[in-house]
Amino acid sequence: MAGLISATDFNNQFPQTRNNSVWQAFVTAIYEVGCLLGAIFQLTFGDKIGRRRAIILGAGIMLLGVVIQCTAFTGHSPTAQFIIGRTITGVGNGINTSTIPTYQAECSRATNRGLLICIEGGVIAFGTLFAYWIDFGSSYGPPGLTWRFPIAFQVVFGLIIIVSMIWLPESPRWLLTRDRQEEASTVLAALRGLDRDHEDVKREAAIILDSIHASGHSGGNTPFSALFTGGKTQHFRRMVLGISCQFFQQIGGCNAVIYYFPVLFESSIGTTHSLSLLLGGVNMIVYAAFATVSWFIIERVGRRKLFLAGSIGQGLSMLLVFACLIPGTPGAAKGAAVGLFTYIAFFGATWLPLPWLYPAEINPLKTRAKANAISTCSNWLWNFTVVMFTPPFVAASPYGCYLFFAVVNACFIPVIYFFYPETAGRSLEEIDLVFAKGFVEKMSYVKAAKELPYMSEHEIDEKAKEYGFVSDDEEAGQLKEARHGEKESDLATHGGGMMG
Repeated sequence: MAGLISATDFNNQFPQTRNNSVWQAFVTAIYEVGCLLGAIFQLTFGDKIGRRRAIILGAGIMLLGVVIQCTAFTGHSPTAQFIIGRTITGVGNGINTSTIPTYQAECSRATNRGLLICIEGGVIAFGTLFAYWIDFGSSYGPPGLTWRFPIAFQVVFGLIIIVSMIWLPESPRWLLTRDRQEEASTVLAALRGLDRDHEDVKREAAIILDSIHASGHSGGNTPFSALFTGGKTQHFRRMVLGISCQFFQQIGGCNAVIYYFPVLFESSIGTTHSLSLLLGGVNMIVYAAFATVSWFIIERVGRRKLFLAGSIGQGLSMLLVFACLIPGTPGAAKGAAVGLFTYIAFFGATWLPLPWLYPAEINPLKTRAKANAISTCSNWLWNFTVVMFTPPFVAASPYGCYLFFAVVNACFIPVIYFFYPETAGRSLEEIDLVFAKGFVEKMSYVKAAKELPYMSEHEIDEKAKEYGFVSDDEEAGQLKEARHGEKESDLATHGGGMMG
């Protein structure tokens, strides 16, 4: 929508959006409402219908929404039809963003699962890049094509998803939660390129089953009440940490830049529509390039340092935009353009992938699936909020909006510094022990993460006994049983990193 919402042909077809920032925001942001509904649907029914069928369902719903949008014609309430179609498309995307990363993680090898979650987050930037340039190319076409083609082109990707899933298997972990062990063994053997009777296949199936039973996830269900418990496991605190980083990602202004980059250039900096589209495309090239940075440094630098660096860089970038727009001159406005480019570079390298990885690591086995789903709902809810208020905010105060985002990003820094423990290089068992150490020894969890040494399996077992996990029915499964199969790189198997 970034290149369409202010286009003349689009505004002629949907006159409510012409020079009306509230309507432009609403037509754009209603998509996030659909995504939120899709994520809630998956939170409620996802474990019942399975990964494969959910993905096919989500893509099918997206295709339906696209058709409804593209067939909106003058004289038949086109704006209402477009809004309905965009909401339906969002529902399909909400289902898919809550399912596809989980499916991918559950089918990946232990050695590359963590990296793949980061890559999934980064690939969002490449999709955005593609969308921007489709918008730019379509802007030179006839009136009907300029907005219908970019929206209709989503059908291509939806069909790829549906057709691909016809030939792909169900998640072996979901099959095991349903006691479909024969099918699960067949899938595991196929994914590993081994015979079904191979010892490695049997061992992996046994490890997954042990983890499922030990976590109380038999039958695929964990009660919502488990999310609000404290004690040594700190389920509630860990869920809030996951939710907060998704909230920070959105309220920091990323989609104010991604969705409205051409609009911001036109309204705040004063460029032509064509030039704003071109600069938007260039900005997305920068975005995609920097999105790959985290792939190479995520384990070496750590989560906390990247979170902090991203917050500082984004805040300073927004401050630069604010300062350069105050004079109101074309020369100064060029500095604002630089600020928008540096913002998207910092975001792509840090805050784009991290909120999808951190909740998967920070939440324990028992609550990870539901806690991650709630984090995803938080992402879409605040995505909608930011997309909705940005155009009216910019219209009311061309530079005040950027000062707001600069201050918000600055507020992230103390929260991250004092409350976000480092998880890099830790197995799930060790992360559980970090929170146990903080609770038992009455220290901050950040300090507990710094003081707890990196341990072998034997040392983890001894420390678990020291904190009384092994004798505790609720906690024993997380630390005693999970150590047989769930390493740091396995963490996404059970909760699934969640992408939107």
